[in-house]
Amino acid sequence: MGNRLSKIYTRTGDDGSTGLGDGSRVGKDSARVEAYGTVDEANCCIGLLLATEMPDDVRALLVRIQHQLFDLGGELCIPGHAAIFDADIETLEHQLDQFNEGLPPLKEFILPGGGEASARCHIARTVVRRAERATVALARLETIRPQSQHYLNRLSDLLFVLGRVLARASGHGEVLWNHERRK
Repeated sequence: MGNRLSKIYTRTGDDGSTGLGDGSRVGKDSARVEAYGTVDEANCCIGLLLATEMPDDVRALLVRIQHQLFDLGGELCIPGHAAIFDADIETLEHQLDQFNEGLPPLKEFILPGGGEASARCHIARTVVRRAERATVALARLETIRPQSQHYLNRLSDLLFVLGRVLARASGHGEVLWNHERRK
């Protein structure tokens, strides 16, 4: 592991640049910084979600995901680095299938809500979707491993399902979109 930060400010970024994990410098508004910064934001949203009451199995899964998101941020911050692998994506798919199995089929769209944990989960889902869009934008400019995009895509799907699970676990239930409300 590299050096730990003993001093938080360095003033090296005052010119609008930041250092990548490989030592190179790029603009703070670069596509790469946008991608890993949005992954960091998604991780923070999951941290906020973890501050609520939830079933232990969901909590354990979200903590694992936080570590993987940190790994993914590192992969995006260090050009050429690999930290997310096909097995990580397959594990998300397995978890998604497992949690979705106990849910009734969707007949209506779901609105964000259904209790505090579910609402926070939906916020995390939308930030993960934004991280995915930023990663796709980065991939159009630079070579990145496709596992980053695949992981984020599966994670947003998993967070949607977990939002449903958490709404039911809280006793609030899911908030269904009422498409007939204007009639």
